[in-house]
Amino acid sequence: MQGSSGPGGSSRRGAWGVVIVVLLMGIHLVRGGTEEWRTGGPPQPLAAAAPDRAAHVAPGTVPAPLPASRPVRVRIPALRVDAPVTGVGLDADGWIDTPPAHEKNLAGWFTGAVTPGERGTAVVVGHADTPDGRAVFFDLGALNKGHRVEIARTDGRTAVFSVYGIEVVPKDGFPAERIYKSGALPELRVLTCGGGFSERRGYDGNVVVSARLVEVR
Repeated sequence: MQGSSGPGGSSRRGAWGVVIVVLLMGIHLVRGGTEEWRTGGPPQPLAAAAPDRAAHVAPGTVPAPLPASRPVRVRIPALRVDAPVTGVGLDADGWIDTPPAHEKNLAGWFTGAVTPGERGTAVVVGHADTPDGRAVFFDLGALNKGHRVEIARTDGRTAVFSVYGIEVVPKDGFPAERIYKSGALPELRVLTCGGGFSERRGYDGNVVVSARLVEVR
């Protein structure tokens, strides 16, 4: 990487506004699917798990934002997820790219956003399934509020996020501005495919997990 700002630095955050405009045209995170859908498919979030972004965050309960540092691993203890993380950008159609389809246990950090733990909203994506079966985020929709997502970083620190919402949003008319909006707190979004499935179109939605930084180890 070139430039002095580093991953997630000021120049990258400046570009994020442009990326949001692109993503407002629609996001198709993981296109496809496997025979898993015939047996019920990935678990889907309950309506009660929808995020309450108006919920009060008590002063002093959120750690100070961290400096930029690339993520190297994602762990979700409740789902027994423990996977390496690679950087992903936008594909030729302007959608968030994903790790290679044959990589079942690999997540992607969207390099157009901040790094996990920085002020703003970091984005991690991954497949629900691949042509070979279940993949890293197959069970993402089974998370509950209060579950933790841990992101290990190259600086040796681990940013720990607490889930405050899980929802399925449509790919057509994807609410990018609401999902990706950055605020004053360090936040994380984890995305995979979800919703209905057809052999012709694949999945018609995305499971989106929203979480806030609560601990740094």
